[in-house]
Amino acid sequence: MLKNLRPYLSLIKENHDFRRLWIAQSISNFGDWFGLLALYAIIGKYSDSEFLLGLIIVVKMLSLAFFSPIAGYFADRFNRRRLMIWCDLFRGLAVLGIILVQSESMLWLAYVLTALQMMLSAIFEPAKTSSIPNVTSEENLTNANIISTATWSIIFTTGMAIGGFATEWLGTDVVLILDSLTYVASAWFVYRAVIPQKRLSEEELYRTRNPFKGIQEGLSYLIKNRHILRPSLAKGFSTAFLGGLVYLLIIVSEEVLMMGSIGLGLLYAARGFGTGIGPIIGRRIFRDEKDWVTLMGLAITFCGMMYMVVGLVNSLPLMLIFVLLAHSASGANWVSSTVLLQKRTVDTFRGRIFSTEWLLFTIGSSISTVIASLILEAELMNVKSLIMVYGGMMALAGIFWSFTITQNEKIYQSELRSADQ
Repeated sequence: MLKNLRPYLSLIKENHDFRRLWIAQSISNFGDWFGLLALYAIIGKYSDSEFLLGLIIVVKMLSLAFFSPIAGYFADRFNRRRLMIWCDLFRGLAVLGIILVQSESMLWLAYVLTALQMMLSAIFEPAKTSSIPNVTSEENLTNANIISTATWSIIFTTGMAIGGFATEWLGTDVVLILDSLTYVASAWFVYRAVIPQKRLSEEELYRTRNPFKGIQEGLSYLIKNRHILRPSLAKGFSTAFLGGLVYLLIIVSEEVLMMGSIGLGLLYAARGFGTGIGPIIGRRIFRDEKDWVTLMGLAITFCGMMYMVVGLVNSLPLMLIFVLLAHSASGANWVSSTVLLQKRTVDTFRGRIFSTEWLLFTIGSSISTVIASLILEAELMNVKSLIMVYGGMMALAGIFWSFTITQNEKIYQSELRSADQ
């Protein structure tokens, strides 16, 4: 076991700049999840409206989606290290400001500050992901992304749980103060890291001084370079169904398992664990990067099939197994697409490419979730049947990927081999 972990442990130990960036990401990700239940508690305290509680989720997703295009422009035009530091500091202030919500009439402030927090996250994430290739060697890039994804999965499974207990024992104000301090700590580690970056030339800076021009150039670059466009679609292609399936796990815990937050915590823990181990398994099976676009299609299909089984069974242990397997495939899809984008995209466009990918991801997840909720609200289908339908559609989407996008990638790889001969 230790032998298998050695490459990852060595990277963390020996690469000081990656280690600092990784610690910063870990702390800020923890902050994202740690304070979430405190926010829910504040909304629940001053309002018994289920709509207002659900609205905060919509605000978070839409803020990420709508701000992503300009966020990528910032990540390419300005110094990414400084952007991440300022984003962390202002996120800390935004979270701290929620303490001012002390009555129902002040609830609007929680939504405004949450939107601001998510807009800053929309800048931080592409800046961070774009920086990983600049602090690691090409041969260590996959390991670095596996570490990043595994860390996210661990924090996802623990952050909300710890935040829930902290909210109950310490109160929302203390949790929000601690949450804001996580962002300050993240900023400190980013400050201590050396993050090289290829800057835009003076001519490029002048030409793209209008943000809309810079965003348009990023989209043109993506569309013209189909070998970059293909992996950029992988997460959005998947989450167009997976977003709704993850939402349906909440309903399954309530209405099928009758276990409430405990059941949801276990299902989400299986999701997080699967996301962490999936990239490691995927890399061992698909060692050649030339096959990773093929892996994406197979992962989407496998994930959908596993969720179809989740829709068939009623046993919690079986559900946990198949949710874990589904998200193992999803995790492999996530890391393989991220690494290909990092390697295939030039540094000066990397921020815009990752922000576009994030835009597709958030829109796909939002639409998928809204459609699933409306179907259940209208009682057109029960939750188990809907999981099977969503899972089946996801499996078909993966098959479609394999017969279209995978085939185009094979043609591209064949042309590369011919050019090398």
